[in-house]
Amino acid sequence: MTSAMTSDTHREQSLRARWQATTAAAGATPGLDPAPYADRLLTAWAEPQRRYHTTAHLADVLARIDVLADAAANRAEQAPDRPAVELAAWFHDAVYRPDRSENEERSAALAERALPELGIDEARTVEVARLVRLTITHDPAPGDANGELLCDADLGVLAGTAQEYAAYAAAVRAEYGFVPDEAFRAGRAAVLRRLLELPRLFRTAYGAAHWEAPARANLAAELADLGEADLGESGATRPPGM
Repeated sequence: MTSAMTSDTHREQSLRARWQATTAAAGATPGLDPAPYADRLLTAWAEPQRRYHTTAHLADVLARIDVLADAAANRAEQAPDRPAVELAAWFHDAVYRPDRSENEERSAALAERALPELGIDEARTVEVARLVRLTITHDPAPGDANGELLCDADLGVLAGTAQEYAAYAAAVRAEYGFVPDEAFRAGRAAVLRRLLELPRLFRTAYGAAHWEAPARANLAAELADLGEADLGESGATRPPGM
């Protein structure tokens, strides 16, 4: 078995264990096996059209949720509904077609069907679906602790090392391989400009302190590489990679 296969197997095992723990913490019916739902979700996250929105991305988002939630607890900040946020991470790209614009809506609808079947109550199901839909804009309202946690965890990839960011950008381009180069460059540049124009990329205290500056540097560097001065707004489809 290659090291890549070993890594993939270990990741899947870890994700299955995490799903078991998260659904239990969220109030799933005791004795009801959540494993078939994990099977379906992990199958979806491993679909062949994905290059960035894969199980590796899911695992990374969950890991960043841990970092952010632990930091918030240490600072005695408002406690998020962590099981709801983790469930939203599982569902936020469960439906993903790079040529479609309704991915988040369909992913939220999937959560709305699946979670009641697991016995998770209506209030938490509604919150999970809201959080999934929030990843369309990544713009939580002030004081939305759950939304801030999920959106920062999802956008944390922007703050990676230069090598990590390059791998992320390359994976995004591969997902949009059906888009001609000129159109992709225009659409991608428009997305990068919109992100850079935001007053804050990250809303949590940890994200603002540790991820804001490197993320902005990475975005600006990619925009410069694209030759943004020569690009217009045309060609944008879905915010690539978000």
